[in-house]
Amino acid sequence: MGNGFALYVLLRTYRQKSSFHIYMLNLAVSDLLCVSTLPLRVLYYVNKGQWNLGDFLCRLSSYALYVNLYCSVFFMMAMSFTRFLAIVFPVQNLRLATEKKAWIVCVCIWVFICTTSSPFLLSGQHTDPKSNKTKCFEPPETPQSLDKLIVLNYFSLVVGFIIPFLVILLCYAGILRTLLRNTNGANKQRYTRNKAIRMIVVVMLAFLVSFMPYHIQRTVHLHFKNRENANCKDTMYMQKSVVITLCLAAANSCFDPMLYFFSGENFRHRLSTFRRVSGNYIGTHKCRHAVQSSPPVEESELQICNGSNKLG
Repeated sequence: MGNGFALYVLLRTYRQKSSFHIYMLNLAVSDLLCVSTLPLRVLYYVNKGQWNLGDFLCRLSSYALYVNLYCSVFFMMAMSFTRFLAIVFPVQNLRLATEKKAWIVCVCIWVFICTTSSPFLLSGQHTDPKSNKTKCFEPPETPQSLDKLIVLNYFSLVVGFIIPFLVILLCYAGILRTLLRNTNGANKQRYTRNKAIRMIVVVMLAFLVSFMPYHIQRTVHLHFKNRENANCKDTMYMQKSVVITLCLAAANSCFDPMLYFFSGENFRHRLSTFRRVSGNYIGTHKCRHAVQSSPPVEESELQICNGSNKLG
């Protein structure tokens, strides 16, 4: 719901284009697609681990979830780097953070994640010999399949979590250093700076809480399944823990509208523009004029250095 509304507002105010806006747009798309795959998983677990929707949907839903989950991570990384450039290197930002380059980065992210996630398309539904149930979203018990999943897990752990987290951490550390160094200014500037700092802390904590438990638990679970002496009770416990942490990771897609869209001054400005266009103007020409009259996102991003705007 939140991602759909955020996407609608971003599309309606598309003439306020900037690199940050393009990343927000792609993040909203990936979050919306990620959330849309969850009902199939819910249905699977409601049926007590019985998949009844066919092999094609099993492959597609697994693939779509991970594609959009890791695309969201990469778009968050791109947004943090864009903020870093805008605040720490505002002059270079005007040359580096262009719309064209942002679109190139987005296309590269989609292609890279879609390509590296393709092994999920090769693993469809299978029959569990112990329960005689048709399974999906669960690795087969064969050692060869588990070995492949362990390799894929470590690749996604490093490329899809550790590297993006380090980039986001370094970018926000640079932003915090710049904001804290600028200690002078009026009360309004200090208030804006403190609010930006709180926002950075919340975003970092949300990223860690959402993605770290899942990647740790998934790694432990795969190694546990590879053990020869693993008993059924412990295996079931580990499987449930992975499902819970995956829900937490997917829930980040629901939190993104609050963290990146609705809490930012830029998005609220877009929302007021959207309301003004929708409520007070009739006709295409007037709508375009109303949208074009708003300042671009880069300008408001750069104003953080002076404490005159809010982060995001």
